[in-house]
Amino acid sequence: MTTTRGRKALTLSLSAAVVAGVALAGGGVAPAAAAGLDWGVCDPAVKPLPGQECATLSVPLDYADPEGEQIPLAVSRLRSERPEARRGTLMVIPGGPGSSGVQRLGQKGAALAKEMDGAYDLVAFDPRGVGGSAKARCGFAEDDRRLVTLRSWPAADGGIGENVARSRRMAEACARNGGAMLRGLTTANQARDLDRLRQALGERKLSAWSVSYGTYVAAVYAQKFPERTDRWVLDSSADPDPKHVAQGWLAGMARGAEDRFPDFAAWAADPAREGLRLAERPEDVRPLFLGLAARLDRAPRASTTPGVPLTGTVLRQALQQALYSDASFPAFARLMSQALDPAGVPVLPPELTGPMPDEAATVSVGVICNDVDWPRSVPAYERAVAADRVRHPLTAGMPANITPCAFWKSGAVEKPTRITDRGPSNVLMIQNLRDPSTPHSAGLKMREAFGDRARLVSVDKGGHAVYLGNGNACGDRAVTRFLTEGVRPDADVLCK
Repeated sequence: MTTTRGRKALTLSLSAAVVAGVALAGGGVAPAAAAGLDWGVCDPAVKPLPGQECATLSVPLDYADPEGEQIPLAVSRLRSERPEARRGTLMVIPGGPGSSGVQRLGQKGAALAKEMDGAYDLVAFDPRGVGGSAKARCGFAEDDRRLVTLRSWPAADGGIGENVARSRRMAEACARNGGAMLRGLTTANQARDLDRLRQALGERKLSAWSVSYGTYVAAVYAQKFPERTDRWVLDSSADPDPKHVAQGWLAGMARGAEDRFPDFAAWAADPAREGLRLAERPEDVRPLFLGLAARLDRAPRASTTPGVPLTGTVLRQALQQALYSDASFPAFARLMSQALDPAGVPVLPPELTGPMPDEAATVSVGVICNDVDWPRSVPAYERAVAADRVRHPLTAGMPANITPCAFWKSGAVEKPTRITDRGPSNVLMIQNLRDPSTPHSAGLKMREAFGDRARLVSVDKGGHAVYLGNGNACGDRAVTRFLTEGVRPDADVLCK
């Protein structure tokens, strides 16, 4: 029986049309011939799972010239081990923009295969610019490729002069060096590439599990190719408003951090946290964090990484990363304890100790700047940062700050896709009530855009990315049964 708390944790908003569209076809579906894909062993660098295969897919560099230059995309799959139970192909679409689908399949494939129990071949690809696929490079300076600079944190006093100079420098580097590959980095092209992969796999329709920014890719695909979608899962979505796209997603981080921080505060004040308890009461953790960040703004601490001190900005970015999962709470509490100890030497998270590769930084910047035109007024960004610092001190104005998109030389590549309620009713959305990156209020915007095509299931545990990663049994069960059993996804059946 579902508990009262469990019922409250589920926001149920699906019309009968969804129910009508989820019945399974009788019997297994044999895999179709995979024309154009030559499957073989994966490069060891991929760290493949047993049985994981890899191939290369050719797609047009420019879909306006489909017979012109072709570029390679890295593709990977785990085949169903129960052909009699197989109902199709499930695409694994990671976030970012800039995350590797091939690596995501390696990380989640074993758990996903267990949940699917042979219902799908599991397939993923590296989007253009990523991993084993064709690369784009802007030639960013090393310091411009650090997470705390790509995220555009303001100065300690809230000034954005350095951010403006860096954003202009990065936009100019992309204009000089990016070329046609850079211009091809768009969400719309990733959706088109996904449909090329569908054709190469010989599938009439695809199912998908998408996460974070990948939910926008999935939403665009469902809008462009509604007749090609089967079961469609959007895990941790944000507002798809075509006027803002990534700018709106970034802004959501401010609200999301505020929503999620109480979970960390309760954890860090628990008496059971031997050696990691930061305060006696949860309400004392927030002022402790804000005070420490302010002191580090004034007097950074040397860390165990030479040349990379712990500053207030680094501490805030470390918090933002830690809020993604309960599993990251101990490491962040340890970092705070080391910084609070006059004799301590802070150990920084690996993602904050060095620059990311130029191609990864290029994709993360290129996609968001190519997808939509961003505001260009520097004074407007200054005002937005000042206001955001007051409303959301945990993120200190970063989500409202200027990016290279404000100086992007050519503007958006094409008109952004508007997500509507047109198409098959087969979309299951799953969202945490307290998500540091895609807050629940932003997920409601995606649900509103889809209308009665979609059902939203809201859960109350786990941070960002609900399915198979944050220990939310109800959320895991909801997605698994929606994908494999064809049952109505409601509280009474999905959370048993």
